[in-house]
Amino acid sequence: MSNRSSKSDNYIKQGSILAGASLLVRIIGMLYRFPMSNIIGEEGNGIYSVAFELYDVMLIISSYSLPLAVSKLVSAKRIRREHYNILRIFRCTMVFALVMGGIAALVLFFGAEFFEKNMAGGRYTGLSLPLKVLAPTVFIVAIMGVFRGLYQGKGTMIPTAFSQIIEQIVNAVVSIYAAYSLMQAHNLSLHLAGWGAAGGTTGTLLGALSGLVILLLIYLLYRPTLLRLGRRDRTGRCDSYNDIFKLLIFTAFPIILSQTVYQISGIIDYSMLGSIQATKGWDDFAVKNATGLYSTKYRLLLSVPIAIATAMSSSILPSIASSFSINNISEVRSKISLGIKFNMLIAFPCFMGLTILGRPILMLLFPSQDYVAGGWLLTAGSIAIVFYAVSNISGACLQGIDKMRLPVIHSAIALVIHVLVVFLLLMFTPMGVYALVVGNIIFPMVTGLLNMLAIMRYTKYRQEIVRTFLVPFISSVIMGIVSGTFYYLIYSVWSHNSILIIISVILAVATYFVCYLKLGGATKEEIYEFPMGVQIVRIAKKFRLM
Repeated sequence: MSNRSSKSDNYIKQGSILAGASLLVRIIGMLYRFPMSNIIGEEGNGIYSVAFELYDVMLIISSYSLPLAVSKLVSAKRIRREHYNILRIFRCTMVFALVMGGIAALVLFFGAEFFEKNMAGGRYTGLSLPLKVLAPTVFIVAIMGVFRGLYQGKGTMIPTAFSQIIEQIVNAVVSIYAAYSLMQAHNLSLHLAGWGAAGGTTGTLLGALSGLVILLLIYLLYRPTLLRLGRRDRTGRCDSYNDIFKLLIFTAFPIILSQTVYQISGIIDYSMLGSIQATKGWDDFAVKNATGLYSTKYRLLLSVPIAIATAMSSSILPSIASSFSINNISEVRSKISLGIKFNMLIAFPCFMGLTILGRPILMLLFPSQDYVAGGWLLTAGSIAIVFYAVSNISGACLQGIDKMRLPVIHSAIALVIHVLVVFLLLMFTPMGVYALVVGNIIFPMVTGLLNMLAIMRYTKYRQEIVRTFLVPFISSVIMGIVSGTFYYLIYSVWSHNSILIIISVILAVATYFVCYLKLGGATKEEIYEFPMGVQIVRIAKKFRLM
């Protein structure tokens, strides 16, 4: 067991640390979005969501790729003990972050009015207010990305996880307070919803600043060790700054393009929804309301399990890159297999849980808003969780084996299909916002399929189907039947939603893992790699589940 753990760089456990932190961050995000959503209303939520789509694009262009790119470069140098080059990589990427983050921040700030006037024909009035607040956030997040990439490349996710939690706590507190305060201060403004959204983005700004302070303090403590390792480097290798910048660009640029394609899909969706539905009689309020419903009641809940897949992708990329750099292809295949299996272990029950219990969960989180329509969106589109899990982990695997262009090409192909389908559904059917849900399923489905085919081609990897996909699916179906029957049967005679949801979720978790273990979803050796794997095996043996 110990040999296996050391061999795999412990990346499942490190990824689980980041996944756990991401899960906590998403839960905090949902909890604060509940009161904030009620404060700013569906119209404000619509503006808030569109502002974040534009912010995310600027973030991706300037710095989103930095943690992954830096961690990939650092991990490859770390396994060769080129500590001096790690220092040079850190300095180069920090300069890159300062320049790119600064340019993106200026574009977002001074282009805010342009985006407001041109987004969906100017139907998102008040959009410039939250965009101007988000502009300096881009610069701060760019700097954070370098620190996080350094720590992840060194093989630890703890600084990233801890800073994310602090960042989100500050974000939650400030967002609620600032949204309420700004709406009270500007209650006579024609752009009241925009001021509410600006309050929400103020929390994002101050949260990012607090996260940067944490990462900077950790760096100040670690810096003497980093410098000492650099001085003791005996490899004799010293990459030029010019070569490092080229390597950074070649590593980061495909990640930027891949994520930009994905993010653009959201902006195109909102633009098509506003423009096409306007021809069918929707006014500005109806467009903002539908956008808020889709982003808050559907995408927000899906973001929680998707965050786990993203965290595992961040962990697996440097781990695979280190194995690939020494040409250990069998270890690469082993890591790919374990990473996909772990993601499916989480993705399938999340998909089934939101499909069956989505409406009651929304009723608990947003009792004063339209949780019924949101519940139907979740029932129709929660399967996207599984496809995003496959898409994210497979894209990271391709990046880890230096096939950086392929996820970009696959995302571009998926975007074309996505846009075409959403356009046709909006134009020629009465589906409305449900067309966006269909598009949200198609994009990761196509991307994930193409990524997996490429992995099989270039690594001779062969995907195991039964224990990776079929067992978690069957287990999640049984889980859904048991928990859904319990909830809806009891609710029909005793309508205490919050209590029943808590019991149903506990019942669902227990049912799923009993079925998963009894059906042989993972071997004892694989479970040992999971977080708390020893304890899980001990409990499973005690109850004769394996």
